[in-house]
Order: sequence, then structure tokens, then C-alpha cells
Amino acid sequence: MGVEGTVNGGEEGLAAAPYDSWVLLRPADGSSRPPARYKHAAEVIQDKLYVVGGSRNGRSLSDVQVFDFRTFKWSVSSPSRDSNQLNLENNAGNQPFPALAGHSLVKWKNNLVVVAGNSRASSSNKVSVWLIDVETNSWSAVDTYGKVPVARSGQSVSLIGSQLIMFGGEDNKRRLLSDLHILDLETMIWEEIKTEKGGPAPRYDHSAAVYADHYLLIFGGSSHSTCFSDMYLLDLQTLEWSQPDTQGANITPRSGHAGTMIDENWYIVGGGDNASGSTDTIVMNASKFVWSVVTSVSIRDSLACEGLTLCSTTIDGEKFLIAFGGYNGKYNNEVFVMKPKPRNFVQPRLLQSPAAAAAAASVTAAYAVVTATDEKTRDIVAADDLDVKRAEPGSSSKQTVAEIDALNWEKGKLESQLAEVRAENSKLKDKLDTVKLSYSELTKELRSVENQLAAEGSRCQKLESQIAATNKRLQSADSLENELEVLQQQISQVEQTMTTAQRRKSGGVWKWVAGSAEVSDNE
Repeated sequence: MGVEGTVNGGEEGLAAAPYDSWVLLRPADGSSRPPARYKHAAEVIQDKLYVVGGSRNGRSLSDVQVFDFRTFKWSVSSPSRDSNQLNLENNAGNQPFPALAGHSLVKWKNNLVVVAGNSRASSSNKVSVWLIDVETNSWSAVDTYGKVPVARSGQSVSLIGSQLIMFGGEDNKRRLLSDLHILDLETMIWEEIKTEKGGPAPRYDHSAAVYADHYLLIFGGSSHSTCFSDMYLLDLQTLEWSQPDTQGANITPRSGHAGTMIDENWYIVGGGDNASGSTDTIVMNASKFVWSVVTSVSIRDSLACEGLTLCSTTIDGEKFLIAFGGYNGKYNNEVFVMKPKPRNFVQPRLLQSPAAAAAAASVTAAYAVVTATDEKTRDIVAADDLDVKRAEPGSSSKQTVAEIDALNWEKGKLESQLAEVRAENSKLKDKLDTVKLSYSELTKELRSVENQLAAEGSRCQKLESQIAATNKRLQSADSLENELEVLQQQISQVEQTMTTAQRRKSGGVWKWVAGSAEVSDNE
């Protein structure tokens, strides 16, 4: 077990690699290896391994190294800053990609999407996102919108379609996180996902994988004081966490490991528990939650390290695991490959409904009977050395022919039943897809209605406040009108009183006229 020899340049060497054993991949003559590192990120696109950034001796790296599996040669990519961003920022010249460590990397279309990590070039306290276009060999910083998460490193990032799922990590103030965010790569809008309680404790340097585009798996990682060996499962439709019971091998705690999913098998390599590196390469069957140890290496081996990367790719029709870098007392820059032994496909336990289980059982039974029928027919023909077309008439030959005809009829009947089961499975699948689509549309519509209700509720609150203020004003107006009527009555009474008093005092108009006449006569 462990690392078994080396593989020289050429696909022939990879094809001859043993199953379930790590081998050291030796570059072609004249190809120098990149600087050793850990906490980098790596992915495979079009038979090329891209290694981005990393850390060495406390210094973050900004290079992009490329290993070509067709030529077995290393090269430096040196992507240039996108010309549109140079024009926008009034900068000239070739700007190197930012120095990063503890970041994540996924492949999307022809791009490498680089997320988060420690970067001295960014002063923002929010997560940064970059795109590296492998066709144009250019990079760009991406403006993201929505609820952008806090900056961090040691997070996990997974991809479903164009949805990037980020969990956990450690922020710039060394606070451990257990939050969940989704970035839509088509719109570049972040959304924070609120899940049900019971999820993983805050952690960093864990691993994550997506199974059947339906479940997010979280394994291991560490806090500031301990390492974990637990595994959590998040249903991405119900947003409920669970901690499934696992079987098989006893898995030790580890952090800083790397993992990748091939079909339903989640392979994990490396990591450590703050005391020593993990020497075993493990695999979990995601449909049965069964752990197995694939192989082991020595404690001093380059694969028993932290901060390495693990990718998978298909070369000449066969799938391979590819491990690079890491640190176990010294920095590593070797490429190791493993050809996983094909494992039997098992119907997923997580997604199997009663109808699907019954259909699968029918298919299995039909296949078994058809196979038994074929084997029985072959045994009869082999035992009697009979060529039906050329057999001479006889009781034995006629009986054999009759048995073969009966078996063929039974086989045809079973094949017809099998076709019916397959048709039923296809219908069930179509119904399931329709239900999923309807559920997705109803969910979107529900969110839209909830947003509208929230907006209408806010408007109602504002209108109620305005009505209350208007009622107070109306009450004040009624009071003023009453006071005005009272004042008018008082004024009217005062005016009447004054008029009466004046009349009494003067004796009236005629008295004034008479008085004026008397004065005139006296004079």
C-alpha cells in the first residue's frame, strides 16, 4: 500500500498505473516543477491542471502554474488583467493576479472562479471574487451584489450548475463561521441562506461536496482548539441539516484535507489533527454512508500533509485522482495520481421513493430472470452440442427445440415486461422532473408574493399613521370650530349690549334733534 513507484510522461504510463494506489507523476525531461506551496487552489480544465496561488514561508503567491497531462510539462500561465478593467481604472501595463492563500476555486464554463482567501491587495472586508479565462489567458475582478459575505479564508465552496455554495471559514478577525451563502454566477448576486438548526459547529479547513445536485455534505475541519471527524448533510430543498449514521471504517479527525466526488464516491486525502498528518486515503459511498480506507502512506509521506488539493479528471476514458502540494514539515510541489478501482453502482438511498424502489426491484428481477434464461439456454446447447437449424429429426432433438422455443418465448415476455418497467420508470422520472420544476416555480412565486405582502404591509402601516395624524387634525379642527362659534356668539352679545347702552345714553335720535333745535333758539 502507499505510494507505489512513479509514472513517466505519456498517457501509456497512466494507463498502466495500478488501481487504488498513489503513484508519483514524473514530469517530462526539461520541465521544471513550480515552487512548492500549500493552501493553494487547483482544478482541471481540458487535460490541464491549473494551480492558483498558495502560501510559502508566510508569503502568499500570485502565480498560476499549469501542468499539461498530454505533454507532462509544467508551464507558467501569467494571465493579464482584462483590458476593459484596465481602461475603466485608467491603469496601464500588465497587472499580475493578486497574491492569495486559503482561497477556493471552481471551474465554470471556460473560467476558473476564485473565491475568498487572504489577499493583501484587497482592503475590503467583503468576500472578493475573480475570474480567470483560460481561453484568453486573462483575469478580472468581479463586482458582486446582494448580501455580500464577510471576507474569510479556509471556507468550502461547491458548485451546482451556476450556483456557488460557500460554507464556513475564518474571517479576518479569526472568528469562526458557520454561515451559508449562495452566489449566482450568472447575475453575480449573493444570497445568505438561513437553514434550520442542528448544523455543523463553526469551523474552517473542512471539506464539502455536492451529491445528486440535492445534498451538501460537510466533513471534518477544525476550530481553534480541536479537529472534527463529524459529517453533516444539508437538504438543499428543505434547508434542513442532519447528521447521518455512517458505517464502515473508523475515521479519525482531520483538518486541512482535500476531497473530490467521483460519481457517488467522495474521496478524501491528507489533512491532520494538530499532532500528525492523516496517512489514509478514505472514500465514502454517499448513497449508503459507508466509509472505506482506499490506501495508506507513511507518516513522512508527502500525501500525509495539510493544505494540499485534490482534483479528478478523465484521461483516455479512465478517471484519475490528482493530488498536488501541501505541507508536512516541508513544502511539497509533487503531482500524485491514483486510478480509483471501479465500484459497483448502488441505487441512492437518499433519493429512492417507494415507487422508484418498486420499479428498481422489478427491473432487477427481470434482469435476473433474463440472465438465468440465457444461461440455461447456453447450458442446454453446450451439453447436447446441438445446432437447431441442422439437427436431425428425433424425439430428443424435438424436445430440446421445444424447450428452447419455450425459453425464448419466456425471454421475450420478460423483455416485454422489462420494457414496460423501463417505460414506467421514464414516466416516473418525467413526473418527478415536472414536480421539481413546479416546486421551483411555486417557490419563486411564493417568495414574490411574500415580498409583495411585505411591501403592502409597509404601505398599510404608513397609511394608518397618516390616517391617525389626519384624525387628530380633524379633531383639532372640530374643537376650533366650536370655539369660533362660541366667540362669535359672545361677540354678537357684546355688540347688542353696546348698541342698547348707547341708545339709552343718548335718548335716541329724535332727542338729539330736539336738543339741537333748542340750542339754536336760545342763541
